[in-house]
Amino acid sequence: MAVMRDRPYCEFNFLVDIGDGNTDGPSAGFQEVSAISMEVAVTEYRNGNSKENSPIKITGLNKATDVTMKRGVIGALNLYAWLNDIRNGNQNALRTVTIQLQSEDRTEVVQTWKLLRARIVKHSSGPFNAKGNDVAMEEIVIAYERLEME
Repeated sequence: MAVMRDRPYCEFNFLVDIGDGNTDGPSAGFQEVSAISMEVAVTEYRNGNSKENSPIKITGLNKATDVTMKRGVIGALNLYAWLNDIRNGNQNALRTVTIQLQSEDRTEVVQTWKLLRARIVKHSSGPFNAKGNDVAMEEIVIAYERLEME
């Protein structure tokens, strides 16, 4: 349930459940989750005999944008296993991915986003650089059909 207050929450305390029920430990520890958004398309229509010279707007389909998640390479294969299920045609591989924003002291969840019927559509690792000091990263892109917030 969303928790209202006068001051906005900070963005850096969040939990991610990729549909396996785990929000603890390195395999659930994502550094970044891109913007979660949806839009409802509008179609304009006007009868030729309309008394007004402006169209009416008809509510169309709901569209959810893909979400990108990044984490350090930790040797876990849970994301690959999920993607492998999807690419092999497992129709039961769709999941509900949950992102929960926590309060600054991490004592309560203040808002939740649920990505329904989600699937990985892209996985990438790297780049790797022998002269660099950066953490090796992996990135997934998740497509989903519906967004719910609570």
